[in-house]
Amino acid sequence: MPRIRIGPALPDRKSLDAEIARLRDLGVSELRSRWHTVFGRQSPPYLPRHLLFRVLAYRLQADQLGDLDAETVRLLDCSGSPEKAGQRAVSMGQRIAELRPGTMLGREWNGQMHRVAVLTEGFAWNGKSGPKFFGLRDRRSKGSAP
Repeated sequence: MPRIRIGPALPDRKSLDAEIARLRDLGVSELRSRWHTVFGRQSPPYLPRHLLFRVLAYRLQADQLGDLDAETVRLLDCSGSPEKAGQRAVSMGQRIAELRPGTMLGREWNGQMHRVAVLTEGFAWNGKSGPKFFGLRDRRSKGSAP
């Protein structure tokens, strides 16, 4: 007879929800005490109540439902500070100006799909130049007509 492997039991969502509801009713000192129990160290003194609650609720969910996969953790670790992430986003936006002619950009707005064609000398939307709609700017000189 072949062996059958039995996986771990599925988490009980109702008990998890009840535990998170209990956390919601705790005061700051009780949340800090719970933090010490869960993480084995004192909570950072500057964390306000709402962040203590959220971190503890996340940890409960991660313990019962599973945490982030290794690739996501690696990606988040490499992302650095929010300031650096913002700088990278700006630099990515600057690269948009380097799009090749023939590229189509799409954006859904008010339930309708809008498409912009990248042209040799700018962009076209509905047969007209439309870079502002996409947060882009034409690289035309100031002397050229719109």
